[in-house]
Amino acid sequence: MSARNGEAVTDSPSEPPQTPAPGLAAALAEAVGGTPVEINRTWKVRVEPSAWREAAAKARDEFGLVFLSWLSATDWANQTAVGDPPDEEVAERFELLCAVSDLEAGDLVILSADLDKDSPRADSISDIYPGANWHEREAAEMFGIDFAGHPDLDKLYLPDDFQGHPLRKSYPLLSREVKPWPGTVDVEDMPPATENPEA
Repeated sequence: MSARNGEAVTDSPSEPPQTPAPGLAAALAEAVGGTPVEINRTWKVRVEPSAWREAAAKARDEFGLVFLSWLSATDWANQTAVGDPPDEEVAERFELLCAVSDLEAGDLVILSADLDKDSPRADSISDIYPGANWHEREAAEMFGIDFAGHPDLDKLYLPDDFQGHPLRKSYPLLSREVKPWPGTVDVEDMPPATENPEA
């Protein structure tokens, strides 16, 4: 912050996003039977998969979190087709995540639900947050998550006859079978520095 004509002015074009007061996340978690968790100054509300839709509706209608900026998933797996396994054993699951915020104070909460690894399924929230429509289609295509009640889970990116879900850690990547991760990078030495007599 700097001052100009006695007024506070930000040094950047926009203020950094603010994290919601712990009370907001705690109140939302209590309303849906979830658990508030703070991660890097961001509040995550963990809910049961059966409360996913209710959590989204309450976040919008009762807590003013009317804007969904993204929805995706994380594949928590101990065995991977590519790369090193995790340092520590993890509970295998798909973690469904979506970020919802208000449009005034900048409060943001991430809703989170752990889905079954063998048959990941959640209720669609695309009628609550219309912007979730394409995000759910992408998560269905890339992770194989079924969103019950979604109006159209057709593929977005991949050909109709494509088999598998490329963002699952069990999905083999052909490019990494040819050149193992992280892959060998050929780097040449920089030429020696020379003095420029004209400088």
